[in-house]
Amino acid sequence: MIKVVSEKENVRIDKYLASILDYSREYIGKLIDAKLVLVNGREIKASFKVSLNDEIVIHDEKLKVEEDILPVKMDLDIVYEDEYLMVINKPSGLVVHPGNGNYNNTLVNGLMYYTKNLSNLGGEARPGIVHRIDKDTSGLLLVAKTNQVHELLADDFKNKRIKREYIALLDGVFPNGSATIDAPIGRDKLHREKMAVIEEGKHAVTHMKVLKRYDKYTLVSCILETGRTHQIRVHMAYIGYPIHNDPVYSKREATSFGQFLHSYKMNFIHPITKKEMEFTCPLPKYFREFLDCLEG
Repeated sequence: MIKVVSEKENVRIDKYLASILDYSREYIGKLIDAKLVLVNGREIKASFKVSLNDEIVIHDEKLKVEEDILPVKMDLDIVYEDEYLMVINKPSGLVVHPGNGNYNNTLVNGLMYYTKNLSNLGGEARPGIVHRIDKDTSGLLLVAKTNQVHELLADDFKNKRIKREYIALLDGVFPNGSATIDAPIGRDKLHREKMAVIEEGKHAVTHMKVLKRYDKYTLVSCILETGRTHQIRVHMAYIGYPIHNDPVYSKREATSFGQFLHSYKMNFIHPITKKEMEFTCPLPKYFREFLDCLEG
């Protein structure tokens, strides 16, 4: 369930919700048709226009959309592959798994076209997916080919045996060389589509180190001690240095590229061979070119 308080006036509700949630307008229309969207406690139609401070409740968990998840040919950037697992370099803008009305243009669709050897512990919509990164976050992602490996990797994530390092560009010049942000994260009470630092949230720790300072920006590396939803994005905004171009947690207007956040390095013990595995992948082209402009 999602609760939203309208900040707009005289806008169609399907258009308004599509602009603030990670849902397509078509999917929101299905929710409205199923009478799962209430405004101030009342059922509405898609043509309903919101007023300022309307309380909107979306019961998205009750809608079962019957969609066939089909293989889609896709240029996958495979960093590593063996018979047990894959390491993928996910581009910014690609959703990891189907949902919210998007059933054809996700990493899962590409994986299903590439191979039939994927674990199914995550359910029909998430074959091979052990963990995820946000749509507009780029970089390294682990994929399990067998259920045994999926279970072992999931346990490694849970017990913090898989180390991940991210590179991010922050708005503002961070004064210190490093910092540890230890602040609990939970669902934002006013904007349910967002996460926030709240007292009753889950334990969340991010270790941050400055790599380079620019005139109005700071390039940093971030190491996750925990893995909460939007953790780095929330923590950076919380300390007053949001990730550049973040469409959700920065107050500045963002381009279509999304947040400048890249999963740069991953280190883990292979669950079957027991060999230590370490992978890195370069920043995406748009990210690199932006840094080149700052250098210039």
